[in-house]
Amino acid sequence: MNKRGMVASALVLATCCATGMRAQDNSAMPKPASVTKIEPSKSFDAALGAFEGQFMGLAKAMPAEKYDFAPSAAIFASSQKTDYLSPNNQGVRTFGQMVAHVAQANYFYAGLLSGLKPDVDAKAIGSLKDKDQIVAALEKSFAFVHQAIGTLTTQNAFDSIRGDQTRASFAGGVIAHGFDHYGQLAEYLRMNGVIPPASEKR
Repeated sequence: MNKRGMVASALVLATCCATGMRAQDNSAMPKPASVTKIEPSKSFDAALGAFEGQFMGLAKAMPAEKYDFAPSAAIFASSQKTDYLSPNNQGVRTFGQMVAHVAQANYFYAGLLSGLKPDVDAKAIGSLKDKDQIVAALEKSFAFVHQAIGTLTTQNAFDSIRGDQTRASFAGGVIAHGFDHYGQLAEYLRMNGVIPPASEKR
């Protein structure tokens, strides 16, 4: 390469380096808006409230006489070997049993994440049969979860409770668990000609 070519190459290289340095200089770039920090208790409580509204609406929508409803084998493929309504209730839960189960699970998760002790016998909820009693138990269990989530702070939200599971894990877990059963119970409603309130057209 002759002298003129070397000078041209040097100029091109210098220009590229200068351009690259300007691209990496963030001082001229607009700074993002400040991020608003939300307390874990407030954030999780809002999520719980949204779930609670949907699940309570679903529980109230099923007629009382249908609280003992469970899908029968005739609805599903004959190849399935599920024990649907065995005498010892080891098969598919009825609508009422599943709502009661969610109430029990609410106490379980809330107790783990907060260390609070409920003032009810959560195990006894599983024996309830009457719709009004089950709905009342469910409503009370949500109040307990709200109380438990109120104990979350930025300092303790990620404290270990069980290995890698933290207070925040269980706060999210109570909602995830409930929505899992919400999906099942929404089908129970539709099998009985009832549209889940959250799915109705507004």
